[in-house]
Amino acid sequence: MQRTATVQRKTAETDIEVSLNLDGTGKADFATGVPFLDHMLDQVARHGMMDISVRAQGDLHIDAHHTVEDIGITLGQALARAVGDKQGIRRYGHAYVPLDEALARVVLDLSGRPGLEYHVAFPRARIGEMDVDLFREFFQGFVNHAAVTLHIDSLRGANAHHVAETVFKAFGRALRMALEEDARMAGVIPSTKGAL
Repeated sequence: MQRTATVQRKTAETDIEVSLNLDGTGKADFATGVPFLDHMLDQVARHGMMDISVRAQGDLHIDAHHTVEDIGITLGQALARAVGDKQGIRRYGHAYVPLDEALARVVLDLSGRPGLEYHVAFPRARIGEMDVDLFREFFQGFVNHAAVTLHIDSLRGANAHHVAETVFKAFGRALRMALEEDARMAGVIPSTKGAL
């Protein structure tokens, strides 16, 4: 069964299309108008070993808020569609990722329940043109629409770019673990409820 999805979200503020292959090779293709977000999404694709394509047009003349949040929403919708009923997957994933002085931990559960614990302190407010507050908006949009429980902790870091990159790399690796097929769970939904 192919675990793929394409979702389009169009509002008065943004027009976004996300294509996702959960069993890809890490191929990334982004045109969001927010270069640093493209760089972070590339980390998710490559470390998550999934193919991700994002096309976005947003009201960047105002700021990047609506575009970044709506990309998170659309990516979450695509993941929820691609993963299906979650039979045979591991369900839980976790990763620690260092980058020089920075270290992040991401733990997630494809639980069917949205929840975000986001504990990331940045040493400055912007990375290039990117407002670091928007990372939380991205992840909040994602968990609300993917129905994922997600805990993100930056454990240390003095360089804002390093902090962001460890978070997104760890997110990709945790997703990869949770989405992996588990031969011992073949045909089984990993929940005592019988549904996720």
